[in-house]
Amino acid sequence: MAVAGYSGTPLLKKLGIKNDMRILLIHEPRDYFALLETSIIQQLCKTEELPDMVHLFVIKKNIFEKEMKKLIPLIKQNPNIIIWISWLKKSSKQETDITEDTIRNYALSNNLVDIKVCAVSDWWSGLKLVVPVAKRK
Repeated sequence: MAVAGYSGTPLLKKLGIKNDMRILLIHEPRDYFALLETSIIQQLCKTEELPDMVHLFVIKKNIFEKEMKKLIPLIKQNPNIIIWISWLKKSSKQETDITEDTIRNYALSNNLVDIKVCAVSDWWSGLKLVVPVAKRK
């Protein structure tokens, strides 16, 4: 499978997914595991399990904000959590009201910072959000 973006780096590595991580996927595309070029099914969080990483896919600002509010308790329980937000690229020609700036502005106003951006696929971009080191317990 072709690697999205210009780096040639596999998506699994771009996202920083390690074998021991617990992962929560939200609204992921059907071809998510194909994009990763591997199955991480055994790493997916079970109900009530605390994730190390969340990957949220959004196309509408109101859904993004709603899902982020649901993540607040997880962020408080695990301030080292990694949150990847993926939104549709303009080149996808799909209707969306969310951009990288929408995500970044929300993050900054909610005690999160963005530290990395990457191409997830030909349709999706990703922005990595974390709690600033100074605000972690």
